Amino acid sequence: MNAPLDAAVQPLVLREDSGGVTTLTLNRPAQFNAINGALLDALQAALDGVAGDAAARVVVLAGAGRAFCPGHDLKEMLANSNEGFIGDLFRRCCDVMLTIRRLPQPVIARVHGIATAAGCQLVAACDLAVAAADARFATSGINFGLFCATPGVPVSRNVSQKRAFEMLMCGGFIDAATALDWGLVNRVAAPDALAAETDALARTLLEKPAAVLATGKRFFYEQLEHGVVDAYALAARTITCNLLDPDGQEGVTAFVEKRKPQWRK
Repeated sequence: MNAPLDAAVQPLVLREDSGGVTTLTLNRPAQFNAINGALLDALQAALDGVAGDAAARVVVLAGAGRAFCPGHDLKEMLANSNEGFIGDLFRRCCDVMLTIRRLPQPVIARVHGIATAAGCQLVAACDLAVAAADARFATSGINFGLFCATPGVPVSRNVSQKRAFEMLMCGGFIDAATALDWGLVNRVAAPDALAAETDALARTLLEKPAAVLATGKRFFYEQLEHGVVDAYALAARTITCNLLDPDGQEGVTAFVEKRKPQWRK
C-alpha cells in the first residue's frame, strides 16, 4: 500500500469533475483555508483551466476541513510588510475575483464554517451561493485595523448599501439566515445537506444550454455597469443574437412543438 501523500505536498486547490460539475476546493484545512500567495496562484490556475473546458458546465467553489475561508493569511502579510509584496498580493486577489466573474460558467460558492474578509469576498464574487445553516459571514478587518476594501467591492454589489456599510464598518458576524435575507447567499441548507443542495442547484443549471448561460452571465454583469438606456440597448442586441442562435431557435421550436429542447453539446 502506498504511503499517504504528505500534507505539505498536497495541491492547494483540489479539482473534481462529475457529470459537468467541476468542484474546486481550497485545500489548506489546517489554516482554515486562509488565502496566502501560493493559494491565490493555485486558484487562479485552476480557474484558468476551467475557463476553456467545455466539459465543465458549472463550477462549485468549496473549502476543505472545518471552514470555507477566513480571508487572507495575516501571518504571511505580517512577515512581508512592504508595499511591493502587499500590493502584488491584493492585485492577484482582485484578478482571481474578476476571473470568477468573467468565467463563462456559473460559479456556486458552497459555504460552511466561516467566510470572513476575503473569504466573504469570494462568496460575494461567485454568481450563486449555498450556505450551511450554521455558516457565519463577516467583513471583520475593521476589528483589526484593516478596512475590508477589496471585499467591499462585491459585498456592496450583493447586499443593500446600508447593510454593506454596517458589515464593513462594524465587522460583526451575520448568520446564514441573515445572509439569505440580505441577499449574500441564495439558499441555506442543513449542514449534512449542504452538498446535496449545492448539487441540486448545479443540476438545475446543467439543464440549460451552456452557450446561453455564458451569454446571460456576460450580459448580466455588463448591463449593471451601464445606465438604464444603454442597458436596454445592450439587452436588445443580446436577445436578438440569442433568438437567432441555434439554441434560441431550438428552444422556441421545441416550445411550439410541445417537446423537450435538444441543446447543443
